Amino acid sequence: MRLYTHFLVRLMVAAVVVTMMAACDTMKFVPEGEVLLRKTVLIADDPQFSTASLRPYLRQKPNAKWFSLVKLPLGVYSLAGRDTSKWINRTLMNIGEPPVLYDTLKAQQTVADLRQALLNRGYMQASVEHHTEVKNRRLTDIYVLHPGRQFYIGQVKYDIQDEQIQTILAQQPSTSWPLKPGMPFTVNGLEAERNRLTALLADSGFYRFHKGFIEFNADTVRNGFYVDLTMTLLPYRENPRADAKAHPRYRIREVNYQSNDSSAIPLRQKVLENNTIFEPGEYYSATKLKRTYANFSRLGAVRYTNIRFMDVPDTTLLDCNIQLSTNKPHTISFSPEGTNTAGDLGAAASLTYQNRNLFRGSELLSVQLRGAFEAITGLEGYSNENYIEYGAEARLQFPRFMAPLLSRRFLRNNSATSELSVSYNLQNRPEFHRRLFSTAWRYRWNHTDRNLSYKLDLIDLSYIYMPWISAKFKEDYLDNTENRNAILRYNYEDLFIMRIGFGVSYSIGTHAIRANIETAGNLLQGLANTLHLDRNSEGQYTLFKIAYAQYVKGDFDYTKAFNFDEHNSLVFHAGFGIAYPYGNSRVLPFEKRYFSGGANSVRGWGVRRLGPGSYKGTDGSIDFINQTGDMRLDLNLEYRTYLFWKLNGALFIDAGNIWTLRENGAQEGGQFRFDEFYKQIAVSYGLGFRLNFDYFILRFDMGMKAINPAYETTREHWPLLHPKLSRDFNFHFAVGMPF
Repeated sequence: MRLYTHFLVRLMVAAVVVTMMAACDTMKFVPEGEVLLRKTVLIADDPQFSTASLRPYLRQKPNAKWFSLVKLPLGVYSLAGRDTSKWINRTLMNIGEPPVLYDTLKAQQTVADLRQALLNRGYMQASVEHHTEVKNRRLTDIYVLHPGRQFYIGQVKYDIQDEQIQTILAQQPSTSWPLKPGMPFTVNGLEAERNRLTALLADSGFYRFHKGFIEFNADTVRNGFYVDLTMTLLPYRENPRADAKAHPRYRIREVNYQSNDSSAIPLRQKVLENNTIFEPGEYYSATKLKRTYANFSRLGAVRYTNIRFMDVPDTTLLDCNIQLSTNKPHTISFSPEGTNTAGDLGAAASLTYQNRNLFRGSELLSVQLRGAFEAITGLEGYSNENYIEYGAEARLQFPRFMAPLLSRRFLRNNSATSELSVSYNLQNRPEFHRRLFSTAWRYRWNHTDRNLSYKLDLIDLSYIYMPWISAKFKEDYLDNTENRNAILRYNYEDLFIMRIGFGVSYSIGTHAIRANIETAGNLLQGLANTLHLDRNSEGQYTLFKIAYAQYVKGDFDYTKAFNFDEHNSLVFHAGFGIAYPYGNSRVLPFEKRYFSGGANSVRGWGVRRLGPGSYKGTDGSIDFINQTGDMRLDLNLEYRTYLFWKLNGALFIDAGNIWTLRENGAQEGGQFRFDEFYKQIAVSYGLGFRLNFDYFILRFDMGMKAINPAYETTREHWPLLHPKLSRDFNFHFAVGMPF
């Protein structure tokens, strides 16, 4: 691993050096008589006027820069020779970026576009000045904006030439009309009002209404900076030569379901009706059409959907015809994989069967069988040195709420899934044998009108059984009086967990929020006396002679992206979590404890290698148990940029740690204290590369420690000032973005 890391670092340095050298010859592919577009400048004569939102109107932009500093994609292209018959030249040209040559026609179009954009924003007297500066065949393109004063809306009048529509619009509250006297006059504002009214009427039965029926007349006030508006809603015409008449308002007469072939649709009639938002007798609605498409698209049994409306002659009725094409119900897949756990090689394989339409309601049944083997080395004193794992899991997912007492309105406004899962896992290690049985009933749903998604684990039961622990493992770790680790002992005892959890996610624009809370054991604790539950030797209530866990856990994450342009952005992430065992538990179950370090945390540390607090760790075989906690803090700042081809880059700074809430002798320095925790926040920095294949992302992150809380007084506390590659560097490979 160390040799691989050194090789990777050297390769990166060599690539940067070579590309920097190539960047010195960026004019190689610039023909004589042409100039390279070096830079595009967009400024305004008014320093208070922001030009950032007008940059998309620039028809020409210079070659992309890595991290907004160096034009390395152009440098890669310049490494290529002129002979395109050679594969190396074609490859360099494909992954690099050709020089952007200045185009006078595009510059003229940019001037016109910028001026029109200013006019659309209410700067009716705007002008754009354009000039260039050329040095060594490299051109700086400069656009100076003279926006002048912005115009505002004066009077607003409405001319509705349809009595039925006028009645409908009169019922809307005055606050829903966005155009107000005194607000800035912008074409975008007028277009937004046209779209709003069109959507409102399209959801009120006006099947043939479009925004072309809405016109605005604007009159500037003499010697002023105000514009009087008149909005005219024109009557209906079937064609330009037809007579004007009232807009027809359509209702649904009937809904018909059709298969894409002559066979019957393999879905129950009730399932079809529940996923169709339209009902006979209702007015036509464009929003309900979109939601009906969305409902059928999430059914695993349906391949595609085509919805058409047919006029009933001489009426204002529509027949809704829904044509469905269905998938094959049964699939079987086999997936082999290789494993490498700290140098121990192994293999695993899984066999998965899926039925996408189990009860003719697009229910998804998934059954997976998995087996794994790993040859463990370096263990002394154990009779067997192999790891074997077998697992079986069955999931049954319903594409709807499976719950009583839910109103039809609630079901219509939320797209949901209900899931029942059952799994069994068998693990045989040289140190111990472990069995895990779990079952759960879960709900997942999204609100159709908001950017909200929810999850509810109504009940989640887990039973952990330890049928055998080797005598040597007991002697070394569990019964050794010099190593009495409560966390370690707790994780090698039989345990029963009965939990409930709820989570919500909200995203809008560049903001994303996730919050989760779960609790376990409270119901059993409340019924302990009623059920006459026994206690074990440590005073814990037991169910079937097994102690159950009791705790509460909450997590919160916030992400904000600052987009500078189409290729560069800065992303901030903050995460906090806390869990507290109480009542029947003194220690959290291992699966519920927090850890720090790794590809999605503080990337200067390996997985489970940071914390808690200033705990140093011993690199022992059980340190993964000790390096866990009851509280976590993550702070991340990542600059993301497009490089070339499908390669993106990132520069990041990570900070955070974990802590325990109770003092534990085996985790010295790990307890959270208000007067100490800020000194124990670890910091790392690094560089990352991402291969973006659209449908998935491969991520390679290289992190270096900057502040190491495990060393409080020595120079190792400041790896930023005293770096050591073998000690402070960590490489991470992951799929998907870190946050």
